[in-house]
Amino acid sequence: MFKKIILSAISASVALTPIVAASAEAQTRTVTTVKERRNGTVVQRTVTRQNNARAWRAGQRFDRRYAPNYRVIDYRQYRGRGLYAPPRGYRWVRSGRDAVLVANRGGTVRTVVTRIYR
Repeated sequence: MFKKIILSAISASVALTPIVAASAEAQTRTVTTVKERRNGTVVQRTVTRQNNARAWRAGQRFDRRYAPNYRVIDYRQYRGRGLYAPPRGYRWVRSGRDAVLVANRGGTVRTVVTRIYR
């Protein structure tokens, strides 16, 4: 019985290893910048960045460490894109390309409006 459990755990880990590696690669982003200077030299710079953007869902606890481009936003500027006046005790914040309605106390996510930023 115990051998079956161990063998099934090993086979599951072998099967899931490529999936985990692919998701880790999806979280990194490589950007190459090429600039030509006035004197004719070309400078190439490659930067690899971690993408820490999180897909927020209602009920989760919001943590600004996982929110790239975090800032409190004014809903009036984005009314046509799905934002509305926040209820008492809530505020709209930016997390990457999304707007998240977060409770002032406790930081619970109430609503997420996806991809309102370019």
